[in-house]
Amino acid sequence: MLFQIVSFLLEVAAGVLAGACLLRLYMQHQRIPMSARSGNPLGRFVFALTDWIVLPLRRLVAAAGRWDLASLLAAYLIVLAQFSLLWAWMGFGYSYVSVLMLGVFGVVKIMISGLTGLVIVYAVLSWVQSNNLLADVIERLVAPVLAPIRRFVPLVGGIDLSPLVLLVLLQVALIVLGHMQGIALL
Repeated sequence: MLFQIVSFLLEVAAGVLAGACLLRLYMQHQRIPMSARSGNPLGRFVFALTDWIVLPLRRLVAAAGRWDLASLLAAYLIVLAQFSLLWAWMGFGYSYVSVLMLGVFGVVKIMISGLTGLVIVYAVLSWVQSNNLLADVIERLVAPVLAPIRRFVPLVGGIDLSPLVLLVLLQVALIVLGHMQGIALL
């Protein structure tokens, strides 16, 4: 029971921190202003959570075009720390290569889960016609992912079903990821 509690708490902490690093990566790629002067509360929150790890890593890892690889590496290192602590708690029962692979799968899972959360928030905000800065930021984050789906899924009675289709696809991706993780760790 204690292991489950510690595992859960580590997963939450790592998920929030690594998710913020991945959100920082994606927001920078989409060129969404994140400074305090921009008035973007989400950007300020992301910077506050991630500056401590991303800024030192930028000295070691250069960006690749518009992709901030330091943010990606930070997310991986956070998830790797989570799995390393659990691995040590279990008495080093598995090869550390398995822990390295779990880190990769963990980052991909956080990406999918984070996008799922963004799509849900986007859908809810679209129902209430919220005209605030946060709604605009979330729309800018979700729109590039919804665009290809909108080409194939027409409006039904004036309702955009593309977020629902994307949510189904993301859940399928999580199932496939879990299956691939199980195969990779055998």
